[in-house]
Order: sequence, then C-alpha cells, then structure tokens
Amino acid sequence: MKPKPFEKPVYVTRPFLPPLSEFTEGLKEIWDNRWLTNNGPILRRFTRQLCDYLGTENVCLFNNGTLALQIALQGMGISGEVITTPFTFVATTHALYWNKIRPVFVDIEPEYYTLDPQRVEEAITPWTSAILAVPVYGHPCNHEALADIARRHNLRLIYDAAHAFGVKVNGQPISQMGDLSMFSFHATKLYQSIEGGMLVFKEAGLKTTFDYLKNFGFQNQVEVVMPGTNAKMNEMQALMGLLVFEYLDEIIEKRRKITEAYRERLQNVPGLLLPKPLPENVEYNYGYMPIQVSEKEMGISRDGLFQKFKEYNVLTRRYFYPLICDYSCFRNVHVNSPLTVARDVSSKILCLPIYDTLALDDVEKICDIIHDSVS
Repeated sequence: MKPKPFEKPVYVTRPFLPPLSEFTEGLKEIWDNRWLTNNGPILRRFTRQLCDYLGTENVCLFNNGTLALQIALQGMGISGEVITTPFTFVATTHALYWNKIRPVFVDIEPEYYTLDPQRVEEAITPWTSAILAVPVYGHPCNHEALADIARRHNLRLIYDAAHAFGVKVNGQPISQMGDLSMFSFHATKLYQSIEGGMLVFKEAGLKTTFDYLKNFGFQNQVEVVMPGTNAKMNEMQALMGLLVFEYLDEIIEKRRKITEAYRERLQNVPGLLLPKPLPENVEYNYGYMPIQVSEKEMGISRDGLFQKFKEYNVLTRRYFYPLICDYSCFRNVHVNSPLTVARDVSSKILCLPIYDTLALDDVEKICDIIHDSVS
C-alpha cells in the first residue's frame, strides 16, 4: 500500500521551544528591569552557564553566528589566504570575504564530509594564514592531522562549528579543539537562542578585543579604540538560550532515538548511503540526518527523491548543494583541487527531517516513502 501524504508539512527541522510559561516569566524580569540589551543581567547569567558547561572562561556571545565568525577573523588578525571547505553553508565563506580574505577551497573526506588534511597541506602557500574547518553536521574533523599541519606551518586553526554544539570528543566539548570555534544558536539548530552565536577560544586576551568589536569599538563611554560593529546578543535571545539549555540532554536523546529509527529502516536500501558511524570516543548531538542517494542503484536521483518527498508534504533539504565555489559570486575564487569528493557528495546528499517532536510513526512513514520510491 502506498503511503498517504502528510496533512501538515513535515519540515527538515523545527526549533525546540521551552514551556511558554517559563519564557513569559523571564520576560517579566526583562520588563521589570527595562534592560533589553547591552550586557544585561540575563546575558551575564547565560554566559556564566555556558562557561561552566564548556569548562572555560574564554566565551563571547553575539547576536548571530555569522557576525561572530566575522569578528573572530578580524580580532585574530587573519589575512591573506585561508584554506577552507566548499561543502558548508555559505556564511563560512561570507565571513572571509567581509574581511577581505581569499578563500582557498580544497576537497573533503568521504566518510564524514570534513576537510581532507592531505589536500589542506597541498594548498598551503606563503600567503596562507589559517585553516577554517567545518565539523559538517556535527561530525568532528580530523583534528589531530589538521592541528599538526597548523603547528608545522605556523597557521591558526579555526572551526566554524555552527552544527556542533553539544558534541564531545573523549568526554570534552568539541570547543577545546583548535585556536577558536564558532557555534551558531540559530533557530534551525538543535540548540537555539532564536538567533545567536558564540566564540570559544584559547587566547584569553581575545575576549577584550571581541567585546570591543561587537560593541562599536567602545572601550568605555568616551573612547572608541577600534572600528567595531553592533553584534551584541539581546536579553530576549539570552533568555531563550538560558531556558533551552535546561533541556539540552533531553533534546539530544530524542534525536538519538529518531536517528536510530532511520538507520534501522534504511540500512538495507540499495543505493542509499547512511553516514558512517562515528568513533566510540565521540558523543554526537544528532543535529542532522543526511543520506546519499545513488541514482544508478536506487533507480531515482537525489533531486527526484527530493521532489517525491514534496508530493508527500515532506520538506527535505539538499544541505549542501551547490558547492560554495559554484555560486555566481564565488566562481572566480581559487579552487586548489578538483573537489572530486565534494562534488560527488553534493550531488547526492539529502537531509531528512529530524527534530525532538518528530513522532517515530512519522519517521516510519518517511522511510516508507523512500522504500516506495525505490520499488
């Protein structure tokens, strides 16, 4: 029997929201304080909460992840060329361009879709100042190899870890890797503060620089010490982040069960490739459910399955297609290698719905649609 379309759209993700009563109670505090932004008391509590969770005082919050990454590059003095991935959200590259940095795209590894260290080392020139890696879907990069390359060539190692909040390696937050990591708290992420971004970094002295840059460059009320911008997180954003944090473990556990249900139903579909299981030392956040679709074996292309899902009111996403270097504004950017793996993955990748309130019965139905499309 063919599955029936969903009555309501099933989105690729939906934000977790705390009980409305908790948020309105926090709003009352904001109303009583009349302190809406500019390092308010709720933002300070939120910052403290994250510092404790991450085990470091070197934390700085922003109104979104894109500005956080732009400010990180500015504050660290990154210039010249930066080696990065074409298989990511476009904001990774935008942050480089806004700092007049030349991105150099190299290929990715097929297992976890992260930067290929061998290709990174081949792309280093006298103008290279940093490696900007992305733990795509929250999959940790080959940090040991990237860190060794960065050390030997005197480069900064920066992670656009927008997908990776809640991921741990060897029991430690993934933020402990590299010189700096940026995390996104956008509404599409498993952990959200409506909009938001966070920098976590090794150099304690960077905190003052980042604080200046996100607040117009003000050192105090009468002195501006650098050309800054306005990237401050407001009290409503901080309140949402503060409340959602209390449910983080619950959110991840629900997503884990959904991921297991997908894997169980899809593991034997011809031509459908599931992500390789992560090493045992990685605690995953289950932020995404990517699959690869091989048309030759499945009898349907990725785009064909994408359209088929639309017919059933299931709104999947092709994260990440096209590659960044194929956008019109980046076609003249230097590509160091043929990007064989990245192009192959980008042509086959499809992210299935996953969020904490997605019913397991709905997961079954989504899998039925895939099985029906193959048969």
